[in-house]
Amino acid sequence: MKIKSDDMNNRAATGIATVILIASFIIITATAASVLFDDNINVSTEDYENIIKETVDEISTYIQIKEALGKYYQIDENQYIQKIAILIKPLISNNIDISNLMIKINNGNQVKFISYSEKSELIKSSSLFEHPIWDAIQQDNFGFIVTTDKDRSLIDYNTLNSNTDLAYIIIKLPEDFFMISGDTLIINLIPSTGIIKTITVQAPMPMTKVVSLIY
Repeated sequence: MKIKSDDMNNRAATGIATVILIASFIIITATAASVLFDDNINVSTEDYENIIKETVDEISTYIQIKEALGKYYQIDENQYIQKIAILIKPLISNNIDISNLMIKINNGNQVKFISYSEKSELIKSSSLFEHPIWDAIQQDNFGFIVTTDKDRSLIDYNTLNSNTDLAYIIIKLPEDFFMISGDTLIINLIPSTGIIKTITVQAPMPMTKVVSLIY
């Protein structure tokens, strides 16, 4: 019997989520046990509920990075990466509010924070790096080019809600963050709640215009 790739991806995501949930419950149980058997620890019911909520938030807002792409542009005699697209999806099916998502970029010399532009559009027949949405974002914010979003949750409600949702975060690098071959950039995805996702991307040789960034 042949299993479809979507089914396999869903089962894998479910399996990973189950492992994380089990680990989280072990942590919660251990915390509860320490509270019960240690008279020196004074934790209220509200504090205990907050521990559970924070743990669940971290699980349910976990964002996976599927690939990172960049595009080289010719400036004078040099090739620079000016645009980056990072393909993301939720680990499990759950509402993830991306309206307050922040991105931190660090090139080793400077650190810059960029916020969501509230611009997101379906890719349709457009080329990824020539999509019209690039003209609507600035160097101090980012947008989304959506490849899979059956209920338009990201486009209409700024929410990822299924582990089948796929979207590219698109970033126009500021001029002082342009990348040449061999440059490294640390990118942090910082949600309003949950786990911060960090990737380090490195620019390869410009053998083609569009390149896979090493991370």
